[in-house]
Amino acid sequence: MSMRASAARYARALLDVAITESDPERAEQELATFVDVVAGHPDLQRVLANPVVSAADKRAVVQRVVERLALNTPAARVLLLLAARGRLPLLPDLLDVYRERLLEHRRIVRAEVTTAAPLPPQRVAELQERLASVTGRAVTMTTKVDPSIIGGVITRIGSTVYDGSVAAQLAKVKGQLAER
Repeated sequence: MSMRASAARYARALLDVAITESDPERAEQELATFVDVVAGHPDLQRVLANPVVSAADKRAVVQRVVERLALNTPAARVLLLLAARGRLPLLPDLLDVYRERLLEHRRIVRAEVTTAAPLPPQRVAELQERLASVTGRAVTMTTKVDPSIIGGVITRIGSTVYDGSVAAQLAKVKGQLAER
């Protein structure tokens, strides 16, 4: 089983428990805090990644960090479980998958919009509203500028891409002309 698939199983279980026992957003914050602390301390990273250090010792280190950070949601229990099972390398993927599942639970979808020139704030808000009405969900949107698309908009929602760029239309016309 891939690391991402294993992380997905833990993330699903964590979200289920966080929904019933506590606040799922707080569990995400605590998980992110722990990941950030580990990433910010190279010595801690080395200890937790070192195969010579026993799982029991890693669990004890994680227990101390959890106590110092005052983590008390189900996320803390998952961190201790991962340490005991030698699965701490799953943490970055676990956090990513948990965030994705939390957005699904909150009925929020991410959209990435690419335009040839920067959009004014009012246009961004209008586009975000339109995407929300089309998807039936709240939308968190990021915008990018790519002058190579010439004009129009490319929108990515999840794995679906809607390419309304001038460059794509020109490529389509070029293909049609080449067939004749």
